[in-house]
Amino acid sequence: MPPPETDGPVLTREIRAGLPVGVLATPEPPVPVLPEPWRARLLRPGSPDAALLVGWMAEPHVEKFWEQNWPAERWDRHLNAQLSGAYSRPLLMLFEGVPFAYVEIYRAARDVVGQVYPAGAHDLGVHLAIGELAATGRGLGRAMMRALVEALFLADPACERVVAEPDSRNETARKMFTAAGFRYEGEVRLPHKRAALMVARRRP
Repeated sequence: MPPPETDGPVLTREIRAGLPVGVLATPEPPVPVLPEPWRARLLRPGSPDAALLVGWMAEPHVEKFWEQNWPAERWDRHLNAQLSGAYSRPLLMLFEGVPFAYVEIYRAARDVVGQVYPAGAHDLGVHLAIGELAATGRGLGRAMMRALVEALFLADPACERVVAEPDSRNETARKMFTAAGFRYEGEVRLPHKRAALMVARRRP
């Protein structure tokens, strides 16, 4: 469970101290350009997209593992913090022009996950929440993730790995990432959960 909101950092997973010079010099995560029928756009605070996100996070199938059923004001702070730094970018994913999922793209070496595997400076991580329960179980998640990973590799030629770390209890997410080309690298302990480390590597 994420820690309660305090006067500390808004992005509680971000590592801010002791990072190598190469990691600090890495630019913010790219906003990928996906092929149709997929599209990604930055999710901005105070927008209709942000209001949609707040509703999604209250859905039981999302809240069970994200545990971020927050009020709009807190989400606005969270989105602003992502957009103002070089650690993470919040995206709304659309399928055939219809909002489908919330995705956070982050620099793994700036994240707590970078402390449990040898993260490269340009490695990217993904957090995924499919908004509507009716959109799950149809193979759309793995299709989107395949397209997203390829788009991230194109957007950042220096990126060699895209990682995901779903809750180790979330069998549905683990199967989805595996079907999308990720390899299970083992169980890891993060400050807020026990996770399954999934890795997609750039193809030669």
